Amino acid sequence: MATAPDPSRRTLLATGTALGGALVVGGGTAVPAQAASPAGESGSPRNAPTEPHISPDTWRTVLDDADPVWQRMPTTWYEGPFLGNGFLGSGIYAEPGANAIRFNVQHSEVQDHRPEFGSLFGLARLPIGYFTLEPVGTITGLDWRLRLRDAELTGTLTTTAGSLTLHAFVHSSTDLLAVEVTPSEGERGFRWVFHPAVAISPRAAFKPLPPGYTANPPATIERHGDVTAAVQQLLAGGRHVTAWQEVARRGGRTLYATVAHSHPATTARDRALRFVRTARAVPYGVHALPHRAWWQRYYRKGFLSLPDARLQRFYWLQLYKVAAAARKDAPVMATSGPWLEPTPWPNTWWNLNVQLEYWLIHGSNHLELDAVTRALSEFRDQLSKEVAPPYRGDSYGIPRTTDPQLVNGGATSGDLGYGVGIPGQDPPTPEVGNLTWALHNVWLSYRHTMDEAILRDVLFPLLRGAVNYYLHFLSPGADGKLHLPATFSPEYGVNAPDCNYDLMLLRWGCRTLLDSAELLGRRDPLADRWREVLAKLTPYPVDGDGYMIGAGVPFAKSHRHYSHMLAVYPLYEVTGRTADERALIETSLAHWVGFEGALQGYTFTGAASMSALLGKGDDALGYLGRLMTRFIQPNTMYKESGPVIETPLSAAQSLHDMVCQSWGGTIRVFPALPAVWLDLAVHDFRTQGAFLLSAVREQGATRWVRLTSEAGAPCVVRHGFVGAVDVRDGRGRRMRYERTGEGEIRIPLRTGESALITAAGDAPDLTVRPVTPNEPATRWGLPA
Repeated sequence: MATAPDPSRRTLLATGTALGGALVVGGGTAVPAQAASPAGESGSPRNAPTEPHISPDTWRTVLDDADPVWQRMPTTWYEGPFLGNGFLGSGIYAEPGANAIRFNVQHSEVQDHRPEFGSLFGLARLPIGYFTLEPVGTITGLDWRLRLRDAELTGTLTTTAGSLTLHAFVHSSTDLLAVEVTPSEGERGFRWVFHPAVAISPRAAFKPLPPGYTANPPATIERHGDVTAAVQQLLAGGRHVTAWQEVARRGGRTLYATVAHSHPATTARDRALRFVRTARAVPYGVHALPHRAWWQRYYRKGFLSLPDARLQRFYWLQLYKVAAAARKDAPVMATSGPWLEPTPWPNTWWNLNVQLEYWLIHGSNHLELDAVTRALSEFRDQLSKEVAPPYRGDSYGIPRTTDPQLVNGGATSGDLGYGVGIPGQDPPTPEVGNLTWALHNVWLSYRHTMDEAILRDVLFPLLRGAVNYYLHFLSPGADGKLHLPATFSPEYGVNAPDCNYDLMLLRWGCRTLLDSAELLGRRDPLADRWREVLAKLTPYPVDGDGYMIGAGVPFAKSHRHYSHMLAVYPLYEVTGRTADERALIETSLAHWVGFEGALQGYTFTGAASMSALLGKGDDALGYLGRLMTRFIQPNTMYKESGPVIETPLSAAQSLHDMVCQSWGGTIRVFPALPAVWLDLAVHDFRTQGAFLLSAVREQGATRWVRLTSEAGAPCVVRHGFVGAVDVRDGRGRRMRYERTGEGEIRIPLRTGESALITAAGDAPDLTVRPVTPNEPATRWGLPA
């Protein structure tokens, strides 16, 4: 180590010696704080720049590489391109049985308003309709590309009469579907036709209609000058309206279309007509400028490149998908996002789907998409109405299914909707933990931003009400422990006392309430009760196969859901701290995925993330491989008995868990990478504590790690270097740090400060660039 000169007063103040004690510097030697030196290790440049460099071309490279292509005709929702902005969505594929291309038109705000028929029929999202692009000649081929960086479909449709060149997008910030078509001479007679859908719950294609329930009346087509409108009146009052117009410019024709919904008012038609009349005055290319700029800003909030070409493309497609499906002010995503199709699940599902849909927004640094926190806060009054009347004074709950305003419609049967239920009673099914699980997503939003308003105004009051509901039913047993009566573990099908789903959520909820009250400086009258629950709550039921469903109910059949293992993931209440705890996780995981038959795609994303928790990167990659080969569709959508989107989005979170974990107050860099991932680059990955992480791995070793603090939270990082390290601030000066474990240090970072960690004596290139794939891979879509 270089000899340390006497520090100046400025050096002492700048390096924070007031923290006191013996801190670790440079190569990891404990020395008195006043003897520290700003100089680097031998061979390391003094005051070298520590700001990572990443050029706009870096994003362009990975996004262009990730573009899905179609050189064969897509025939279903699961195969075609998709466009959206969280509200308006369009899925594109061949019109069945016709020489035409379908452009679906759906909108996440369009729903029915008949609560007497429950959330699955009377409050369901309603199909709107679709346009068909009908060429003159017979379609003989196509060459399409979904350009992710511009969120725009481009390409050519070839027919026996010529060709149609198209550009299409759903505008990032307004409800505009714009499709510009430039025909060859023989295709000048192509046309657009709108086909209104029957305004009935999509569940009608799968389940019998409830008594008294009928479809809404057929839509009527109206002409208003040059603008056409399909007006759909609703039996409950209000309407939704699709309006459109074609405009010819410079040899091409542009379709401008929009959707408006109003209830109980009938203003939707006027709004839709006014919107199209304004939009049509602006050429396609001018509309596209702010749209493309929005998407390019969006992508540049973070970066990830890994050496598996197909998974890297998949990842960037999920970032595209989530921003096409979600906005903070949009409805919480329904099971198929804004791209509604016939489905048994025509609304928002809260026993897994919502939670998985939004996990990836945190690490990818896209909290602007967080509709969960906004919706739970905005409609909190509904949360008390969804529990039984005796408990509404102090408790909150959320049913398995709701509309965008969190309303279930009072339905208690599975045909119409699923109520919250009452522990120890059935019917209705006592599924009571879904709100607490949803609030874990809110907690993640708080932890990744450290925004006290989220903690104070949303998480704490709502979690207090959710835990209160449990407290009504806890009772002491002969063993002196607190027990719950029978509740339901999604979606196992059997009620069980001391159900692990609820015990795990209740323990997490009480711990989080106590931590939150301390952070907020509150002396809550229920704090002693929360402490009592933590001290006396019965242990999680286990047997020789690991976690059970509940007391007396073993995990004994194939089951897609990991509701019985939430304490492992995503709650991280059980993490393998001891050999016995690790063995319990491994046994439970192996037993769960060992039952073939009912396993589905999100089984394997959950298994991948649990494997990542254990540091088993090869196992995690293996589970994602099984997901890709067995379940993921050509356009990266997913299906079970109907279209759903949560599983691919949660697979992106599984990749996050392999690259970085930040639970428990420690940032873990590259904690579960497969052996074949020798190179990896990440930039501005958001972690708990509101840190932005950039890091590069080369030839199987971490080269550098940089953390920037947005909130001044404690910074403990498991950096992954072997041996001594250097830590430098944003100006290249050496920083003090404390070694807290093998390969783990604590760095005193204030708000706005950054730290660069390297191997001692190393001066790596801080450029973030795409890594070279291990082998080529086929693009997503339908390439030739």
